Amino acid sequence: MKLGIGLYKSMLTPENFRFAKQIGCTHLVAHLVDYFQDQKIHGTDGQGNTWGVTLNEGNLWSEDELKDLVRSIESEGLKLEAIENLDPAYWYDILLDGPKRDEQIAGIQEIIRRMGRAGIPILGYNFSIAGVWGHVVAKHARGGAEAVSFLGEKGPEETPIPNGQIWNMIYSPEAEPGFIPSISSEQIWDRLGQFLKEVIPVAEESGVALAAHPDDPPMPTLRETPRLVYQPHLYRKLLDSFPSPANKLEFCLGTLQEMSEGNLMETIDEFSGRDAIGYVHCRNVRGKVPEYYEVFIDEGDIDVPQAMEILHRNGYQGLVIPDHTPLPECGAPWHAGMAHAVGYLRGILNMPER
Repeated sequence: MKLGIGLYKSMLTPENFRFAKQIGCTHLVAHLVDYFQDQKIHGTDGQGNTWGVTLNEGNLWSEDELKDLVRSIESEGLKLEAIENLDPAYWYDILLDGPKRDEQIAGIQEIIRRMGRAGIPILGYNFSIAGVWGHVVAKHARGGAEAVSFLGEKGPEETPIPNGQIWNMIYSPEAEPGFIPSISSEQIWDRLGQFLKEVIPVAEESGVALAAHPDDPPMPTLRETPRLVYQPHLYRKLLDSFPSPANKLEFCLGTLQEMSEGNLMETIDEFSGRDAIGYVHCRNVRGKVPEYYEVFIDEGDIDVPQAMEILHRNGYQGLVIPDHTPLPECGAPWHAGMAHAVGYLRGILNMPER
């Protein structure tokens, strides 16, 4: 198996590439969506939660930009395994079935072709209208380290999604007042099916796999919108909706453990046995929806060594990354947390039988 970390857009620097190499990584996952900064306008939901506005519609990631990123990573002795997440500006009407849908499908198809020519083998995506929402940061990991939790009804009030917004990000500051229309679970699955029908053949031709992330948090609805993959068996439905070696899973162990149904080890065995995993997110948690707490990789409900053993036994040769981690109290909390998680995984993967 390969071992790596994911880097947000602002962290795609030679210094962080060298950090990854120094702690034992061989591969990286890059986020090119700017979730946190360099946004020109911001909005609020009335609860004190603020989101950045995406204003780069039509400015797709260029082939030169992708090739430059690959070269800069390879110059530090690493490989770029995947790009994680599409910019909401690129596909909001694909998710909402809006008037620009066909234009945006063509844009996603072109991104996939450019990735193929740049030699980037996987595109991770999250087919979700609400995105990641409702998480609370508190000092509940070992030693009082800050980490993410989801508290259900004890957490933030679930507000409907305003017009002009998906994924907690605003794509249209000029949108009419009001909220996006409600849809059924069947409608979101129909939208996914049409998306896969149109992009998977392009991915096959380009040598790129699409890897679908489960819903985080894994609730059946969130902010009055239906969710796609909030139970393990729905991953099976997603794969079966368009069978292809390019239709894979962004296999998040933490999210799968948080689901109210299923057995995580059986789920790992099933989907690694099907060769359906694009890459693995590995974090640990305590509890399940509607209330769970992320903790350090060695202290939660997931038996991480057993999970890695199942992947190994089924011949999984892909990438494992800690998607995120609690933050130790020190001068560089993100780096310390990642170094701890990678070191733990590296120790497991380097055991003699591995």
